[in-house]
Amino acid sequence: MTTRKNLRPAAPWVEIGAGRNDWRTADGDLLLQMLGRIQWIRSFEQYVLELAGQGLVHGPAHSSIGQEGGAVGSILPLRSDDFVNGSHRGHHQFLAKAFGHVVVEKTGELPDLSVDVREVLRRTLAEICGLADGYCHGRGGSMHLQWRDAGAMGTNAIVGGGVPQAAGFAWNMLRAGTDAVSVTYFGDGAVNIGSVLETFNLAAAWKLPVCFFIENNQYAVSTPVAKATAEPRLSARGLGFNIPSWRVDGMDTLAVHAAMTEAVDHMRAGGGPTIVEADLYRFFHQNGPFPGSAFGYRDKKEEAAWRERDPLAQLRRAVVSRGLATQEEVDAAAAEADAVMKEIGDGFLEPLEGGKPGQRKIIDSLWPDTDFVDVGVRGDLSELAGSRYEELDTFGGELAERRFIDLVSEVMARRMETDPSIVVLGEDVDGLKGGTNGATRKPLELFPERVLGTPISENAFTGLGGGMALDGRFRPVVEFMYADFMWVAADQLFNQVAKARHMFGGDSAVPFVLRQKLAAGTGYGSQHSMDPAGVLATAPGLRIVAPSNPFDYVGLMNTALKCDDPVVVLEHVDLYATQGTAPVDDLDYLIEVGRAALRREGEQLTVISYLTMVGHCLEALDQVPEVSADLIDLRWLDRASVDWDTIEKSVRKTNRVLVVEQGALGTSYGGWLADEIQRRLFDWLDGPVERVTGAEASPSISKVLERAAIAKTDEVVAALRAVAAS
Repeated sequence: MTTRKNLRPAAPWVEIGAGRNDWRTADGDLLLQMLGRIQWIRSFEQYVLELAGQGLVHGPAHSSIGQEGGAVGSILPLRSDDFVNGSHRGHHQFLAKAFGHVVVEKTGELPDLSVDVREVLRRTLAEICGLADGYCHGRGGSMHLQWRDAGAMGTNAIVGGGVPQAAGFAWNMLRAGTDAVSVTYFGDGAVNIGSVLETFNLAAAWKLPVCFFIENNQYAVSTPVAKATAEPRLSARGLGFNIPSWRVDGMDTLAVHAAMTEAVDHMRAGGGPTIVEADLYRFFHQNGPFPGSAFGYRDKKEEAAWRERDPLAQLRRAVVSRGLATQEEVDAAAAEADAVMKEIGDGFLEPLEGGKPGQRKIIDSLWPDTDFVDVGVRGDLSELAGSRYEELDTFGGELAERRFIDLVSEVMARRMETDPSIVVLGEDVDGLKGGTNGATRKPLELFPERVLGTPISENAFTGLGGGMALDGRFRPVVEFMYADFMWVAADQLFNQVAKARHMFGGDSAVPFVLRQKLAAGTGYGSQHSMDPAGVLATAPGLRIVAPSNPFDYVGLMNTALKCDDPVVVLEHVDLYATQGTAPVDDLDYLIEVGRAALRREGEQLTVISYLTMVGHCLEALDQVPEVSADLIDLRWLDRASVDWDTIEKSVRKTNRVLVVEQGALGTSYGGWLADEIQRRLFDWLDGPVERVTGAEASPSISKVLERAAIAKTDEVVAALRAVAAS
């Protein structure tokens, strides 16, 4: 007969409340600080909605009115060196963290609207209005607020998008030996997103000091929680990952503070991640100055019931009843905050010429200069100044025939030896004696504590690496076992890592390296065989390198690991087992960003390629000696780093171009390159740019169909013979 045993979760799950006695005995200065900061946020948010109603906020205005208690209560226990990030509805958290950085607390009175506090309000409003003086120079607006000095690491328009990065901040804090913590804020809608759950798992496995703060505001836009999940008590998610979890009334600022204090103490003591779920309510719709009832998904009775529990009103009553401040002082503080916001706003606005009475517009001189539009997409590479650059034909060190994969392993180990900030992470990188191909063999031997094997969760560990890079204390090297896996991590790679520098104002480095393995021709089928270069090149924040030989791999990887932009390093498995001329022991040189290599010189044709196809092009040119061609190995593939000087010099000589790549037609890199060549060099071309590429279909498992789907030497030979015949 079967037996039954009731199981209990390993992690505690508690609900915390603040009773009347807690409010009567709470520290008076704590209540005054809570009231002051919530009032500032409320006055700020009301003014933002006022501007939005006048059409003066371009884009959304995601108001946090009603939710301020959760933000202030949870952030008061934090220090400036603790980090927070959040979602698109993050004004309250951003302001609460910024206030914590600048407020000088006083005893026995409401906090002052000091010069520093007013400056926080001014620059935050400037950012929301899209003005040059905002924290992100107007690029972030309402949804992308960042002030690194205060530990406010960025709000995020992708639901749940910032959660993996917060784990990266936490990893850096733990590794740096501090007791600082990371807090990531997100709503009920984000709880069901894969990257969030992946990060729960990763943070718990690695015992990272990160708090997942769930603002359960009852609706994801208009979808109620109970309709989106069978377990509306969202903190229950923590039990499945052995994460201690707290549930609290988010309208009760004191209760939130109590729960968060316990969670922070747990994390500072080395206990690992926590979850705090705050039940609260946004008084307005997803966006703008109207309540949800105006759109039919909430009723006015429900809204009125929640408004009776307004955290600001509750604190006002408590402060007055405790005799901590008079009603007149509380009212005066509110009036002063409202007046300060009006004064700040008046400084941004002027009458609209020809408009209706009272109609205003943003003062033209406050907008960012339009020349700033692309500034900061990537850095200026000043971090590479003074570097030692080498090319094979001028290299003075000892050379030998060496296996490509050995150089992959050795150069990473060498850089980890000279730069203790480098950390390698990915699936199986810490196993199999150096990963699936041996690429991490030497790093694992020498620095096992900095080679981190991850769960199968590309979105989480890519975002974690992104957070490590945004913080800047460590330099992550993330490995995708196959390039196709970038689609799983597409949000973190394209929406987060690639856009972060520009989106947050262009001032912050993102030193992130991604190694992507390409495996076309190995029989791994349609989901393990793509060439990602054409897709990657659509993300302007990424730099892309494509080494075709072991000597170049060393120099290009060294450059990638010194560059403060995110760099994707493409590695074709066909190259791993090959041998080529490479250094014996000097692994410290760089190859210059934006410098292609001329592998062969000729007069009739310019052939342009990268990765393994460079070798196939050399083989093809040997088989078609009647075609005299320049062969350019691009090495750098991103739009900002293509070596147009070398290409133009060759095209002016040959007047014909053949672009060669291996991968599928639909994700072609050569399509963009051919178009750009024809735009730039049309007057020097005697005909259209010709191309060799794979088929439309992705490679499939059948050996013959896979070969038919990709380009190799035979396809280049056919293209060269067509050139010779024309």
